[in-house]
Amino acid sequence: MKIYINDAKENWIADRFKNEWNKYNQPTRKYPYLLKNNIVWIIAPWTWRKIPKKTLKRNKVLCTIHHIDESKFGDKEAYDFNERDKYVDKYHIISDDTFKKIKKLTDKPIQKIPFWVNQNIWFYINEKNIIRKKYSLDDSSYLVGSFQRDTEGSDLKSPKLSKGPDRFIEIVKHMRKSKPNLLVVLTGKRRNYIIENLENLKIPYKYFEMTNFNELNELYNILDLYIVSSRVEGGPQSIVEASLTKTPVVSTNVGIAQEILSPESIFDMKNFSEAKPNIKIAYNNALNLKIPDGFKQFNEMMIDLYEN
Repeated sequence: MKIYINDAKENWIADRFKNEWNKYNQPTRKYPYLLKNNIVWIIAPWTWRKIPKKTLKRNKVLCTIHHIDESKFGDKEAYDFNERDKYVDKYHIISDDTFKKIKKLTDKPIQKIPFWVNQNIWFYINEKNIIRKKYSLDDSSYLVGSFQRDTEGSDLKSPKLSKGPDRFIEIVKHMRKSKPNLLVVLTGKRRNYIIENLENLKIPYKYFEMTNFNELNELYNILDLYIVSSRVEGGPQSIVEASLTKTPVVSTNVGIAQEILSPESIFDMKNFSEAKPNIKIAYNNALNLKIPDGFKQFNEMMIDLYEN
């Protein structure tokens, strides 16, 4: 069975998934137009137009929809979805919320499978004090983490509201009243909104703009709490990564939160103070997605699509 997976080429998680699939499974085709493939996997749906239409017509097409933000789903997005839908044989989604939204838009088959997690990258480390010292973080600080982008790509001052950076600010502002030693740990690009607001509120933070996987795994491990404050998500994969590193994590009810976290770890803005991380439940649920087991349902989905 020959599979072609398209590229995001945005240093985004879809590219990581493609690379991991190629490393641990049969390598996929590099060029969609040279040889006949059996399946075209559109893992980055926003770049689907780069795939030749002849290729889409002559192969089975699987399309992953990571999430749909209905507040931004206007006529342009609906037109693009319907144009792509003409070629899609089956949709892959990650969460129940996305399933409900896709069901309104198409009559094509939909299958929900959470993405796998690489335990060779994300794992528990016992030497917390040593790692904190490595990153010049005091042992007495209460470290709260946020490792996702918070501004729009075209406007670094406007918050990406789907990720809930405004909510995150409100939460840490409230938390600091009871935890004066609170310090926010940020990673990645486009953190402008949160940094500006933290500085205005005089809430201390440490920002690591460029981190590799090894460093990011270490930073997860030294956190006292990781917060997902999003309004819309496909995963986010950070829930699984934090869970596998045994990092205390709480989240809004988005994406796969209900499938990984304990109900007591899921909050809304009215009851955040009542949310409690449950490391054991989150870790045990994340274990089910480890590779190679995390690939099993994907391989079964590919075979079923190819044969039927």
